[in-house]
Amino acid sequence: MTKAAAANALEISKLHTWYGESHILHDVNLSVKQGEVVTLLGRNGAGRTTTLRAIMGLTGARKGSIKVNGIEAIGLPTHQIAHLGIGYCPEERGIFSSLSTEENLLLPPQLATGEKGMSIEEIYAMFPNLEERKHSQGTRLSGGEQQMLAVARILRTGARLLLLDEISEGLAPVIVQGLARMINTLKSKGYTIVMVEQNFRFAAPLADRFYVMEHGQIVETFSASELTAKMPLLTELLGV
Repeated sequence: MTKAAAANALEISKLHTWYGESHILHDVNLSVKQGEVVTLLGRNGAGRTTTLRAIMGLTGARKGSIKVNGIEAIGLPTHQIAHLGIGYCPEERGIFSSLSTEENLLLPPQLATGEKGMSIEEIYAMFPNLEERKHSQGTRLSGGEQQMLAVARILRTGARLLLLDEISEGLAPVIVQGLARMINTLKSKGYTIVMVEQNFRFAAPLADRFYVMEHGQIVETFSASELTAKMPLLTELLGV
C-alpha cells in the first residue's frame, strides 16, 4: 500500500451503481483523508444517499473501486464491509421500538477492527439526554433523541469511518446545534466523517471539504477555505 493510499480512509474511483436497470451513479471519484469531515452537497435525487449506500454494498450492481483504509470493498458483502470499520447512520435511523434506549445502544456487536468502541459512560457523557431516557422505549424518544441514539449506537461498535445521512433533517435548531457539537467532538477524537446534508448552514462550518453532486456525478469539489468564493456557484447549483 502506498503512503498516499494509507492516508485515505476512503477512496472511491470510477464508481458506477445501478438499482435494477436504472444507472444512478456515473463515474464517481472522491477521497476522504483520515480524520476529515467531508460533506456531499446536492439537490434531492442527485445521488448522494446512493453513494453512501454503494459504499456499504446496499445498492444493486456496482462497478469501479471503493477502498476503505486501502482495502478493496467493491466485491464484499455488507457485513464484511462494516467490519472494515464503517458505521452507517441512514436517514430512517432504524431504532427498535421493542427495546429501551440502553438496549438499542448495547445491541450492535463490536467490529473486528481492533478499535475499541466508546463505552456506555463515554456515550452518556456525550449525549446526556440518552442517559436520562435510558429506560424509555426507543421510539418514545423525540426525533432529536432518536437521531442521537442512531449515531451513538454506531460509536459503540468501534467504527472510525462514519457515514451520516441527513442527520439534521426535521430537527429543532437547538438539537441541530447539539449535533454540530457532537461532530466537532468526534473530529477532535480522530473520527473520519462523510455527511450527506440538505441543511447547508449546518454542514458549512463543520466540513473540511465539499463535493457537489448532480445527476449521479461529482460536478464540483472544493475545500472549506474556498467556500466564500464558491457561494455564487452553490447558489446556482443548490439554491442555497
